[in-house]
Amino acid sequence: MASTFPSDGPLVGRVVRLERLSEADIDELHQLMADPRAFTSGAYPFETAHTTREQTASFVESRLADSASVPYAVRLLDGTLAGTSSLLEIDLANEKTHIGSTFYGRDFWGTQVNPDAKLLLLGHAFDECGFGRVKIQTDHRNERSRAAIARLGATYEGTLRRDVRRLDGSWRDTVVFSVLADEWPDVRERLRRRLD
Repeated sequence: MASTFPSDGPLVGRVVRLERLSEADIDELHQLMADPRAFTSGAYPFETAHTTREQTASFVESRLADSASVPYAVRLLDGTLAGTSSLLEIDLANEKTHIGSTFYGRDFWGTQVNPDAKLLLLGHAFDECGFGRVKIQTDHRNERSRAAIARLGATYEGTLRRDVRRLDGSWRDTVVFSVLADEWPDVRERLRRRLD
């Protein structure tokens, strides 16, 4: 089947609900992105905590302006904002997308938020949109993210050296993983087991 563009949501799981990110989310997201604990503990080594609302607004606006992506607000079922994640680089002709621009508040690390959000995003990409490949990548210095992606059962494809300039001017090496459509059932089962 031909792939189709992802929906705005909602995508509802056991723990989280994904809804289209909007400017109305900026204040709540800023509270999460202003927390220095999220940046000093190594998960986002290429960024620093947002000191102004304008920094968070710029992040949200850049996500909304990208016509080849669908950014989501990741909320607990009670409505609490946990963070954001996106389906990026949507390429319908080649049936592929990329899960990225993921940020969770420090209090949500190590919880069921990420496994449930990934289950929803991957399920939407493969089962509803008909994609054949989903890429997931991270900064090579982000050990927490690399470990989380590997736990999904995604396949390591390689490292793109000197790939992206960080905000501080240094160069990021990008570690690339992927899940293919025929691997999705095993990955889905892994994620479901983590949520049980």
